[in-house]
Amino acid sequence: MVQRVAVVGGGSSGLVCIKVCVDEGLEPVCFESTDDIGGLWKFKDSTEPERSSIYRSLVVNTSKEMMCFSDFPMPAAYPNYMHNSQLLQYFRLYAEHFDLLKYINFQTTVKSVTQRPDFSVSGQWDVVTINRDGEEERHVFDGVLVCSGHYTHPVLPLSDFPGHETFSGKCFHSWDYKDADTCRGKRVVVVGIGNSGGDIAAEISRSAEKTFLSTRQGAWVIGRMSSNGLPLDMTAITRLNNILMQLIPKTLVNWAAERVLNQKYDHRLYGLQPRHRLLDKKPLINDDLPGRILQGALVMKPNLKGFNGSGVVFEDGTVEENIDAVVFCTGYNGNFPFLPPALSDGSKGELTLYKRLFPPSLQHPTLAVMGLFQTKGPIIPVVEMQARWAVKVFTGLSRLPSKEKMLAVIESERKRNMKSYSCPRQAALQVDYIPLLDFMADEVSSVLYKSVFP
Repeated sequence: MVQRVAVVGGGSSGLVCIKVCVDEGLEPVCFESTDDIGGLWKFKDSTEPERSSIYRSLVVNTSKEMMCFSDFPMPAAYPNYMHNSQLLQYFRLYAEHFDLLKYINFQTTVKSVTQRPDFSVSGQWDVVTINRDGEEERHVFDGVLVCSGHYTHPVLPLSDFPGHETFSGKCFHSWDYKDADTCRGKRVVVVGIGNSGGDIAAEISRSAEKTFLSTRQGAWVIGRMSSNGLPLDMTAITRLNNILMQLIPKTLVNWAAERVLNQKYDHRLYGLQPRHRLLDKKPLINDDLPGRILQGALVMKPNLKGFNGSGVVFEDGTVEENIDAVVFCTGYNGNFPFLPPALSDGSKGELTLYKRLFPPSLQHPTLAVMGLFQTKGPIIPVVEMQARWAVKVFTGLSRLPSKEKMLAVIESERKRNMKSYSCPRQAALQVDYIPLLDFMADEVSSVLYKSVFP
């Protein structure tokens, strides 16, 4: 029977995990390496090793009605799409309302999480932490909820590009980017067209002499505003749309939706035309990018090929000279160095997780990794449901399938996602928003049903 639960990280995932544990009568102990809550959404002027980092102007891509915790609506005065500082304030209100801060040990880093010698019987974990005074402390927990996030180890692929050693400009990852002040009056190349790449390129283009956005695959670009001025996710992520997607051929939906997008701005004409269809991958949510291209402040370029002195070379053979900086928006490695290596698969230390939550290799399912997924929808509601399900599993009220069945599900879902994502790691991270929420809700509700009707 799980009683004490370690919560690693005091961001949004850590906060909801603390609350769910308290709701279920468990004793959560949260370890947060910084001096404040918020995790990713706590903006700082400088970066710190192995910690998340955001840029000053970041505005969320999901609306407040869709992304809030289920039992704590966001204040009515908040805008639909918030600046990162407002979202952090919401987390403060949530923590204060449910009195969560008393469970958090600040400036305490988790050094290791290992199975106890009697794990086969107890399912317990040894957790070693380092406190603010640099002293090691050892703890025993019945369960562990990992909420440390996966935006802490940036991927800077300089070795993939010949000539980077002699490039006279500056190369850095978007993890180091804070604002466009350092790019004022300069010539800048942004590599990567994810949401960060789109945001950063549009922002830099307002102060730089010239900005180039290099993309390997292109992207379908959608604004935050939908029909009648409503938030995009409020109109797009519905059960009706989910049902229609199962009934209407995917090719037809792609054709119709792409036609609507191209009527607003022709993606081929703007240099944005992707190789994939709209529904195959997450679109780029950006309100400013097409306008910056239209004004000539931002120029689209194909994939970066290499460096040449002060210039950069692209795959179409074109060269842009006198480049002052290259910003790589090239993603992150989801590393968790404090976890047992046995939970990882492959040389890159990637975690294999059943329903993106439970390591199937554990004899006792008393550890869960929160938020390690990608989906076309807000993250917070999924993590909240993850926490509810994980606690039910920890306490034995909900049971997981056999290891063989979990591995079979993982492989089946990975193969399905490989049709859209050629990278195995990216394929493994993808989840379907409403179906996953429904699956976890069924797991939780079945426990409640059995308690009422044994």
